Amino acid sequence: MKKGIVLLSKVALVSVFILATSCSSDDDAETIIETVTVDSSLPNGTLVVSRSGSFVAESGTPTAGTAELGTDDDSESFIHFESDFTTELGTGTVGVFLSTSSVYTADPASGNPDLMLIGNVDANGEKFIKLSAAPDAKYTHVILWCATANIPFGNAELN
Repeated sequence: MKKGIVLLSKVALVSVFILATSCSSDDDAETIIETVTVDSSLPNGTLVVSRSGSFVAESGTPTAGTAELGTDDDSESFIHFESDFTTELGTGTVGVFLSTSSVYTADPASGNPDLMLIGNVDANGEKFIKLSAAPDAKYTHVILWCATANIPFGNAELN
């Protein structure tokens, strides 16, 4: 329930506001309208979590936190890293993949059937990654992969 309230508060902050003010008491009143665009990369309304898991650190990194898979009020799919998420960012960014296992198994000759690149992480803390479609049920893990060092930074099994 707390997550829903926090998420609703965040959505309220990015909602569209219209501000009308009068600068004069005569017929030449000036109206000012300000529009704030809603960030479509954030969930609309409440994120309903279907699966979640805790990160397991790999390769000596400080990776920790929780990953969630869910849908918003518009049935858009998202991966959500909670505010407790942390990993090593010495190389700048870390790739985020959905995977069929806890092991990053690249198979580019076959089109990487066991991996789906969904984004990058460039900061610790809360993050939403909007997915282009609901992922297949075969994807059971979120993997953090550092391509620069060619090593895993961590994984979370989604249950």
